[in-house]
Amino acid sequence: MTRPRIVLVDDHEILRAGAAKYLAADFEIVGEAGDVREAIDTIVSTNPDGVLLDVHLPSGSGAEVVSAVRAAGINCRFVCLSVSADRRDVVKMLQAGVDGYLVKSTLGDRLPELVSEALVGSMPVSPQIAGFLLDIDDVVAGEPSLERLSPREREVAEYIARGYSYRRTAAAMFVSIKTVETHMSHIFVKLGVASRHELAARAFEEGFVPPEDA
Repeated sequence: MTRPRIVLVDDHEILRAGAAKYLAADFEIVGEAGDVREAIDTIVSTNPDGVLLDVHLPSGSGAEVVSAVRAAGINCRFVCLSVSADRRDVVKMLQAGVDGYLVKSTLGDRLPELVSEALVGSMPVSPQIAGFLLDIDDVVAGEPSLERLSPREREVAEYIARGYSYRRTAAAMFVSIKTVETHMSHIFVKLGVASRHELAARAFEEGFVPPEDA
């Protein structure tokens, strides 16, 4: 079975080595880079499935890497892996188009799982990031709510909007309650809602969850 191909971007070689150690069993590391120019060249030349990158890099930022790679037509997923939980850094990276934001100090051995989530369309974020993103409307301004959610997130959102409990939703989807909770944390961040009640109101107001008799 072919493993997803990953590029690691961080200006500290020891941190790249640590990330590679966690990811080696599940991913193929096809390149590494320590600054903006090297990162862009490496990603464009290898065309990976995903990129793990830091916020701050020599001669620029991770956001510049994302923008340049997108402009070059490379369609890969970006996950920010940083020591920074600063609001300005998070907003900058999300506006650039990253597909997840993870704080290094909170990961442990969950890195492979979270990177895998990003590669299949979810948006993994560390808990402290989700907490203050709820009121940042401009991060995803102008994008229709439905387009922010992966297919599985849309399915979860519909069940929850219809009043299902997490347990009942998990049973209906044949997944674990923890999986539903993970999807819900991503939904809260992407839609800028803070409760199931707000999610239901948004879902029916915008019409991405149709009425029962539709």
